Amino acid sequence: MTLKYPVNLDEMKNINGVGESKAKKYGCDFVKLIKEYVTDNNILRSDEYIVKSTGSKSTLKLYLIQSIDRKLPLPDIAFAKGMSMKSLLKEAETIVYSGTKLNIDYWIDEIFDEDQQEELHNYFLDSETDDVNIALSKFEGEFDEDEIRLYRLKFLSEVAN
Repeated sequence: MTLKYPVNLDEMKNINGVGESKAKKYGCDFVKLIKEYVTDNNILRSDEYIVKSTGSKSTLKLYLIQSIDRKLPLPDIAFAKGMSMKSLLKEAETIVYSGTKLNIDYWIDEIFDEDQQEELHNYFLDSETDDVNIALSKFEGEFDEDEIRLYRLKFLSEVAN
């Protein structure tokens, strides 16, 4: 934002890490302040051109989203891209934090029973943080790190976006 100075919601949505939902939820206040700042300080904005590229990261993200939409097993998705589950979860977290929802219910149902899902859901709903390490210590070995991160993805996709 400090480089592009978005002065409307459409420009705000193009900022890395700000998806459509975040722009709608928080954007108006930011856009108003930025517009005032740009005007008050006679800042020239570089909005004459936009350079877009599709790198390997974009291709990977698209592959992950499409594979999850097709309800492929997450370990199979990771294997197909030569990734570990930790790497796949990290990429999925990046996707979710940018505002894209991922419906991984099909995989959550494979990993967790209903009681476990309810327990994890209530934990994240009541918790003041989504820190994995704090959750790990709370559950004292009941779940491993990947399981906590996996459920957190589901929770963030449903509740936070």
